Amino acid sequence: MVESRHRVHAVRVDAAGAVVESRGDPGLVTFMRSAAKPIQALALVRAYSDLVDEDVAIASASHGARAEQLAAVRELLARAGAGEDDLECGPVDGSRLNHNCSGKHAGFLCVCAAHGWPFEGYRLREHPLQREVLAAVDEAAGLGGGQIPMAVDGCGVVTFGLSLGQMAAAFGRLVRNELEGADRVVSAMTAHPALVEGPGAAATEVMQVIPGAVAKGGAEGVLCAGLADGTALALKVEDGASRATLPAAAALLDLADLRVSTIRNSRGEAVGEIEAES
Repeated sequence: MVESRHRVHAVRVDAAGAVVESRGDPGLVTFMRSAAKPIQALALVRAYSDLVDEDVAIASASHGARAEQLAAVRELLARAGAGEDDLECGPVDGSRLNHNCSGKHAGFLCVCAAHGWPFEGYRLREHPLQREVLAAVDEAAGLGGGQIPMAVDGCGVVTFGLSLGQMAAAFGRLVRNELEGADRVVSAMTAHPALVEGPGAAATEVMQVIPGAVAKGGAEGVLCAGLADGTALALKVEDGASRATLPAAAALLDLADLRVSTIRNSRGEAVGEIEAES
């Protein structure tokens, strides 16, 4: 029995940025949410030349508070000369470190330290950090100074409204190294896909299966991916169900082994499946 259906809008672009495949509404404008993190991390790699891959990967991550992920967040905080209380994301289980966006926030603090900008309010759109991030997103999306709708993300920072085509174009420019610092972000994420999200997460699974791929998910069912050949895709699950992103991406990328996701109950028993339809 089919219990739920999740409608997915998606677009794929070639290495020149032209649309080669679409499903649903490829012009759909939605918030990029955490899928923007690899673009936001450009500010970090542009500020420092001596970062290790783990630093960059965790700044691009939506982590699960695993030990190795929290250790990477602490490394960034130490570089910034900052502490947990300087993080402006909300606490999870009593700790701001545990928030899945703490790596991005720690990276933001590092950028502030490098430029001599105040830590306080770094999440707000009027802070010089967020103005720099906005410029990076604008460049990646190829808007040339166009107006990007903005709102507040779940972790308190600015989030950006783009069409799926613009999101795909941004990831294409990232993997083609057309943005300053893009090579550092790509090499870090491809070296540490499990740091970026975690086992079973759509972005991590895609990166582990496709050599050279860079992928990042966002809240409300967003997923973007750039491939080593310079092509890219972006998708949005209309009802915001992130559980549909991996099967949908697998269908678009012809990844037969990932096209069906197993649903498990609290006992770990397989009780159903999520499968992508054409």
